Amino acid sequence: MIYNFNSGPSVLPKEVFEQASKAILDFNNTGLSILEIGHRTPLFQAVLDEAIAHVKELMKLDDQHEVLFLHGGASTQFFQIPMNLLNENEMAAYTDTGVFATKAIKEAGTFGHVEVVYNGKPSSFRELSKNIQVPKTAKYLHLTSNNTIEGTQWHDFTQFYNSGVPLVCDMSSDILSRVMDFNKFDLIYAGAQKNIGAAGVNMVIVNKDILGKVDRKIPGMMDYRQHIENGSMLNTPPVFAIYVCMLTLRWLKELGGIPAIEKLNDEKADLMYSTLDSLPLFKGSVPKEDRSKMNATFTIDNPELEKAFLDICKNNGMVGVKGHRLSGGFRISMYNAMPLAGVQAITELMKDFAKKNG
Repeated sequence: MIYNFNSGPSVLPKEVFEQASKAILDFNNTGLSILEIGHRTPLFQAVLDEAIAHVKELMKLDDQHEVLFLHGGASTQFFQIPMNLLNENEMAAYTDTGVFATKAIKEAGTFGHVEVVYNGKPSSFRELSKNIQVPKTAKYLHLTSNNTIEGTQWHDFTQFYNSGVPLVCDMSSDILSRVMDFNKFDLIYAGAQKNIGAAGVNMVIVNKDILGKVDRKIPGMMDYRQHIENGSMLNTPPVFAIYVCMLTLRWLKELGGIPAIEKLNDEKADLMYSTLDSLPLFKGSVPKEDRSKMNATFTIDNPELEKAFLDICKNNGMVGVKGHRLSGGFRISMYNAMPLAGVQAITELMKDFAKKNG
């Protein structure tokens, strides 16, 4: 049995792989592949409509929030957001909580002033602040809900809900993993390749009320309003990637939606971290209160054993355990589609390794 702990592109439900593979050969008994159907045909429009409907239902979105499926991945949003929301003489507030947040800050500085209201660099991005002051003059506050590389996650957004400014959030690595009031965010974006589907498409959820307030000219392909007006088909959309998203969203709905997956995610994270804390050989990288339920990061107290542990993981079908090149150590990604059995398998391996090498 192979268990895929990669941070992204990552594990997807087995049912989704099976359905997507069949559609490559014959989509809905049409005799056509999903890879060749016209994007402006009723065949694909039904796929897109179903995907959007699932998002709205799962996230309980109100009528002001539009759902878009766009090219470019989350990294494109680093500059598309300030291009649409921030004038040159205005200020946006950003929390610097990891590698991707830092990249977002850099891009936003091209379009206006950026005030970093929390800087996690002194702690090497291994902890989060519970007391962040956001200037009321900020056009928006940008957050990264889960930091994939560093293994930290915001668990309580209350302080941000009360900030008095529009909330923008990169939820690429924990979207649809836990219950929250998504309507309190004015713009949410997420690369698909962790919890939503296959790489190649980015989901953007935007409150229409925040658009059209900048005085710059925005290229058509970068203007959210034009994408809304054209129903995510301003140009040819990534048809297959959206189809895989639709299948994954359908799977999540049939599973019981976000409340059901949150319960499973909590069980996986509890098992992972309780095992980690019980084994002195391993050392967690993040304070308990800031630990991510999606990406558990840790090291071995004896660095000489790192390669030995990775070799044992590989020999036992545990893929993607090695940590990011910038942080080292190990990372266990437990996205929605990772079964509890996968976390049970890796934790048993950790216990056995610690017993023999502790």
